Amino acid sequence: MAKTQFSTKKRIRIMAVLFLVGVIVLAGKLFWIQFVKGSTYKNLAARQQTRDSAVTAKRGAIYDRNMKVLAQSATAERITINPQEIEKAENQVEVTSALVKILKVDRKTVEEKIAKTKLQSVIIKNQVEKSVADKLRELDITGIHFEEDAKRYYPYGSLASQVLGFTGTDNQGLEGLEYVLDDDLSGIDGRIAVAKDVSNTEMPYKYEYYVEPQDGKGVVLTIDEVIQHYTEKHLQEAYETNLAGNGGAAIVMNPNTGEILAMAVVPGYDLNEPRTIIDQHLLDQLEDKELEDEAYDKAYSSAVTKMWRNKAVVDSYEPGSTFKIMVAASALEEGVASLDDHFACSGVRHVANRDIHCWKREGHGEETFTQGVMNSCNPMFMELGSRLGATNFRKYFNAFGLTEKTGFTIPGESSGTFHDTLGIVDLATSSFGQTFTVTPLQMISAVSSVINGGNLMKPYIIKSYTDSSGKVIENFEPEIVRNVVSEDVSAQMREILEQVVANGTGKGAYVNGFRIGGKTGTSEKLPRGSGKYIASFVGFAPADDPQIVCLLLIDEPMAGATGGGAVAAPAVGKIIRDVLPYLGYESQYTESTVQNISVNVPKIEGLTLEEAQKKVEDAGLKLVVKGSGNTVKSQIPKSGTLLHKGSQLIAYMHEGAKTSFKVPDVIGMTYKNALSTIQNSKLNMKLDVTKLNEITDDYVAVSQTPEANAEVAEGTDIYVKFVARHSD
Repeated sequence: MAKTQFSTKKRIRIMAVLFLVGVIVLAGKLFWIQFVKGSTYKNLAARQQTRDSAVTAKRGAIYDRNMKVLAQSATAERITINPQEIEKAENQVEVTSALVKILKVDRKTVEEKIAKTKLQSVIIKNQVEKSVADKLRELDITGIHFEEDAKRYYPYGSLASQVLGFTGTDNQGLEGLEYVLDDDLSGIDGRIAVAKDVSNTEMPYKYEYYVEPQDGKGVVLTIDEVIQHYTEKHLQEAYETNLAGNGGAAIVMNPNTGEILAMAVVPGYDLNEPRTIIDQHLLDQLEDKELEDEAYDKAYSSAVTKMWRNKAVVDSYEPGSTFKIMVAASALEEGVASLDDHFACSGVRHVANRDIHCWKREGHGEETFTQGVMNSCNPMFMELGSRLGATNFRKYFNAFGLTEKTGFTIPGESSGTFHDTLGIVDLATSSFGQTFTVTPLQMISAVSSVINGGNLMKPYIIKSYTDSSGKVIENFEPEIVRNVVSEDVSAQMREILEQVVANGTGKGAYVNGFRIGGKTGTSEKLPRGSGKYIASFVGFAPADDPQIVCLLLIDEPMAGATGGGAVAAPAVGKIIRDVLPYLGYESQYTESTVQNISVNVPKIEGLTLEEAQKKVEDAGLKLVVKGSGNTVKSQIPKSGTLLHKGSQLIAYMHEGAKTSFKVPDVIGMTYKNALSTIQNSKLNMKLDVTKLNEITDDYVAVSQTPEANAEVAEGTDIYVKFVARHSD
């Protein structure tokens, strides 16, 4: 009996111990689950019970200086699928067909994504417009989900394409300012967790939490959309007219502040379709190579990548004679030359063991300092370089900022190259802008310092930042890097450079009624003798008080003319001609230039003879009446045509036969060819500014008024401007 009682007690003790051990193990397990692994299991539970996704922040807009929208984000949708829901509903075929048909996506790709049944959310397509998403939403298919997204739009298409850059499918910046300012523009995405029911289906009217996205900053640029438009228009014309083999670039800057008012590169591209080549000249170049499919695709891709490059900031080049501006200013500042100095140009200068020629092989003869700049005379500038010496030459080269990056916002800026050791020959060739490289941005900044009173300004393109409501939260101000030359030297250089345009190699940029200064530049690309050149021109206005400075270059002109005076100067003149009135500057004419004023032909069709007479006289034209009647039935030339002041406008007062002649295109022709072409069209040719006794067989037409294809009357005067084809 006692033994049995003992055994029972023993069993109870053992069971109690086992129970206690079990409790301890269970408690330990609970402690492990709740406290050690609690957060992990909590997240797993939340993942099973909710569907977490990002809420895309709205990317900040980019504006021009007048708050015109250049880039903006609009609401779009992201289409995703839940493969687990699709598998349970067994509607894979229906989902696939709907996605392929409406979203225009690849069927095989969709099928592969549906097959990922371990995942609860797979992106099918980003940045879907709401109208497209609504077509899919109307089908109410299980497993297809819609999330808020944003899509980038560029209202002006190709305007400032290399400056603005573009974004990818997930709204990240890929090129230009979109890339370099991505952190400021993109903002911070929000989050949303949507609850699920027991069948793992999303409940559309409940969510666990919602974190509101923080929209990106807005960016206001110093760019002016109107000035950018004019710059791109005339750069494109120069690019096409001169059949540029390697594109071109132009910058318009306020020389007093460093603000970039326009920055253009050709060929351009549509920011809304950045991988599509829209430039016909570039497409023709690809077609001319006659490549097979695979090679063509590779060449096309390479052309697209090159098209995205901002040539004005990234590429360096030999500036040629535009650099003579800095050499002349340095010589005057250092006191090694003066305006009273005289020089002799025989067409060649012997340096060390080499003969280095002037661009004008027969030479310029005796000339003053000002005439040497007007003539862009290489021997005179080699003399100035020699007087400065290697030490001073390098000192001023550095002072003008040509050995350092400007710190500009656009990514990929280069700093150019200069000689480590400046020997006698290197000093001579550098004095007329060859054997070293700079970027267009460095060059226009240096020129600005010469004409603005002597201060090197840091170029900048961001004017301010705004919050999501458009309120300015940060401004950027002009920054002086250093003083380079005195105000006196700056004033002298402005006067000299105005003479370059009025009477020197820069005549192609001359515009009646405006005071313009500038300098031509032509440099032969390496290897020498390749026949490939870069033609450039830098111009500023008004010459006595510069408010804009414009540098334009054409890389590898192939239409015959290679000089900056014939290729680049006319385009800069047109840009200045359009920009100055926009900025509020009125043209002023002397008596000798009144007849060269270009005016728009008014529309007189439908007017009475008296009304037409007054309108034509107000425009500065002469009315010639043909026939009888009370109302003008038709006119020649048509309204909108450019004519020189004093030209004839014919009014036909009756219906019937009339004779009009189409103006031929003489741009690029020599004087003799242009004259015969115009006369054969029963029209008259007159010179625009240029004197007949100055024109040689090397001169070509660079502009004409009226423009080609205009309908005019027999005997109409066609004003043509001629510039030396290969002048420096």
